[in-house]
Amino acid sequence: MADNGKRQLTSDVALLAAFILWTALIQCVDVRPVGQNGTNIGFAAFNLWFHRLTGVHMTLYTLTDWLGLVPIAVCLGFGCLGLTQLIRRRSLLRVDPDILLLGAYYILVIFCYLFFEMVPINYRPIPIDGVMEASYPSSTTLLVLSVMPTLKYQIDRRASDPALRRLTTAFVYAFSAFMVVGRLVSGVHWATDIAGSVLLSAGLFTLYRAFAARTDGRKHI
Repeated sequence: MADNGKRQLTSDVALLAAFILWTALIQCVDVRPVGQNGTNIGFAAFNLWFHRLTGVHMTLYTLTDWLGLVPIAVCLGFGCLGLTQLIRRRSLLRVDPDILLLGAYYILVIFCYLFFEMVPINYRPIPIDGVMEASYPSSTTLLVLSVMPTLKYQIDRRASDPALRRLTTAFVYAFSAFMVVGRLVSGVHWATDIAGSVLLSAGLFTLYRAFAARTDGRKHI
């Protein structure tokens, strides 16, 4: 079992390493000044081809932007769960360890979000309300794919009703797929921005899952 845990942790770290490598490649492979105001874009030929293929769909962009409130609501829901446990048990140390870890995980996701807003790798293909905005990795995609899997994971751990677990799984998969595809074809990000978000969020979530499972000796779901 220890060997399995080590292998799982290695694969989790590998996802984050893949994100770092992908970020480096974006800054050195086929970099051309084809972005807004002549800003450099990596994998320029592919990104331009895909952007022209999909075009820009602002209605889809606006819809996925508003639906970004769903993972925020998930965060708030688990925050309320942790606060309720704290009030009832009167000790932070008596709050479920996986919930405390979940709070730390959400803070880490927010940190990643803010870091790439302050240190832009590249900019969106189009201005948003006349403003050049950072585009890598896609912040909405990062939020959705980092948070929604925690909903499934926690429901699988805590709910005894199989129907509820199945319903949650279907919702998480369908919602996440719609959001990723929606952001991809809306034309407000380069395709490589979405790929970067997928790698980063997958690496972050699998690390959370690994450490959460260790808090009570459960196997990965």
